[in-house]
Amino acid sequence: MKDKKGNNEKEIDAQQDKRVENNKRDVHINSISDADKEQKDDEDEETLDLTKPAEEEAGWTSHWPLLSAFTILLIMLTLEFGFKYQPPFPFNLVIFSVAFLLAGYNVLGMAFRKAKHFDFFNEFFLMSVATVGAFSIGSYSEGVAVMVFYSIGEWFQDAAVNKAKKSIKALLDIRPNEVTVIRDGKTSVIDPKDIKIDEIIQVKAGEKVALDGELYSESATFNTAALTGESKPDTKRKGETVLAGMINLDKVSEVQVKALFKDSKLSKILEMVQDATARKSQTQLFISRFAKIYTPIVFALALLVCFAPYFFVDPYDFHQWFYRSLVFLVISCPCALVVSIPLGYFGGIGLASRNGILFKGSNFLDVMTKIDTVIMDKTGTLTKGVFKVQEVVAKDIDEKELIRIIAAIEQNSTHPIAKAVVTHAGESLGELKAKDVQEISGHGLKGTVDGKTILAGNVKLLKKFNIAYPSEIDKLVDTIVIIAVNDQYAGYITIADELKEDAKEAIAKMHSLKLQTVMLSGDKQAVVDKVAKALGIDKAYGDLLPDGKVEKVQEFKNAGSRIAFVGDGVNDAPVVALANAGIAMGGLGSDATIETADIVIQNDQPSKITTAIKIGKITNRIVWQNITIAMVVKVIVLVLGAGGIANLWEAVIADVGVALLAILNAVRIQKMKLDD
Repeated sequence: MKDKKGNNEKEIDAQQDKRVENNKRDVHINSISDADKEQKDDEDEETLDLTKPAEEEAGWTSHWPLLSAFTILLIMLTLEFGFKYQPPFPFNLVIFSVAFLLAGYNVLGMAFRKAKHFDFFNEFFLMSVATVGAFSIGSYSEGVAVMVFYSIGEWFQDAAVNKAKKSIKALLDIRPNEVTVIRDGKTSVIDPKDIKIDEIIQVKAGEKVALDGELYSESATFNTAALTGESKPDTKRKGETVLAGMINLDKVSEVQVKALFKDSKLSKILEMVQDATARKSQTQLFISRFAKIYTPIVFALALLVCFAPYFFVDPYDFHQWFYRSLVFLVISCPCALVVSIPLGYFGGIGLASRNGILFKGSNFLDVMTKIDTVIMDKTGTLTKGVFKVQEVVAKDIDEKELIRIIAAIEQNSTHPIAKAVVTHAGESLGELKAKDVQEISGHGLKGTVDGKTILAGNVKLLKKFNIAYPSEIDKLVDTIVIIAVNDQYAGYITIADELKEDAKEAIAKMHSLKLQTVMLSGDKQAVVDKVAKALGIDKAYGDLLPDGKVEKVQEFKNAGSRIAFVGDGVNDAPVVALANAGIAMGGLGSDATIETADIVIQNDQPSKITTAIKIGKITNRIVWQNITIAMVVKVIVLVLGAGGIANLWEAVIADVGVALLAILNAVRIQKMKLDD
């Protein structure tokens, strides 16, 4: 998928409709502080690749040429201003030339390579022209100072980018390098990539789980902070899901592997974050386009500053106006914008990851700031999705036999209601199996058990097959599974779900942000209304098939709403893709929905929805602070330089200073703590 979002809504929606495509495009960041970053002669940009090991931070010794140049500059300035001594020509030229080359060989080399491809409008060529120009008029110390301080600024920028890369990488790349597997009653330590599905692995106290699976031991307690951002220990029982990256807290436990190493949710998370750094925001794309227009304009203005006064000023002093044009070139360098803005978005993605929220692209950080309507699924999103059978009502059949038949067909479904039925049947299910099972979307299941045709689902299923049932069933508020055997009504079971602990708090937070809240569900309207009333949701719609949910979301979009849709089931994938921002519950959510979503909430807490909005707003605010600071300072010093008030010293200090301010402002996103 290419990031070519336009400025109009249609282009934005078109990009979001393609978001499920696998994007492996690298993110490029201009950086020149180390020659090792040159991959090809025509490639002078660094690639942010989280699938590779994070680079080691360059130590002071690796920057000895720059530090040597800085030392020479200090010595020469001390001699000039402290002892009123300057080495005679040509010795001063040689000394300053050595310092200049030590500080700027990377910049000069980069400018030369770009010039070979007829690319003259870039910061490297701009700095080369300005500093060589300073030497040409005898301003040696100023020329060296410009190159030294510019290179120091690039060094700091590069270090900040590397830190952002490493913080995101370290936060998520927590997969163990080895795992203990039990084979033929013996344990052996092997690479997790060699583990097969259904094998039993052993996890000692304090160890990380290497692969996704189900707990094979009776119980175990895990730290899930790396995946969910929650520090509260999570106790699992036998058969419950355990994910790679969780840390075993108490005793040696066994896990039955249910996914290969490459297919674990943690591996998918790493892919998501890798893709996230590649998907640029509207602001980043704007700045990239702006820099391509801005730089040639600056060159043209610098030429005007130098030569236009010839026609208006008498006497015309070329040396004076050439010097002013050099000041103009130095201060116009766009490095503060080029680096600090993507760095701000990296910080936002890292902050979200630390809070158990995964943004699949920096563009979605921007999208979340514009959301005015949050539409949510009910089951698994606002409720726990952990159902329990409450009541069994049978007609002309034994209740236990009814449960066995329903469980036999429901074990072919992954829906939480189906799991509740199978759990309730327990060992009584035995070897009973269903055949020819087919799912009728939004209705239920149809299959054959012991030669009998079985229908199990909601009342719409029986209506679809014209099967009569007691009218009082329509008045039941709780979720029900109604059953027909050989086209005859055979009974029903009621199933109850619980609201998530933070669901009401989540809705209250949304209202505090002036967001409209809407709930869509396939459950009966009576059930939906009951939940909506308990949580304080503005609008609630029940009895919806998957296409009905799509229609409702489209209605809100047509009315001009900017929508975030939150869901967890396979049937939520179409509406997740349709929304401006699709949010998936990553713990209970289906892989299809997680793949389609733009944002994944790892701990399934609906209160994280407003946290995601808050992070988007923080990131957006800091990015625009950087843009404003950089542009205001540059315009002021440009005017002063053209007017002869600011010199090269002041220009380079202003340029490097505003770049460092922008970087520090962007870096602080990574340190922020959110009050949920």
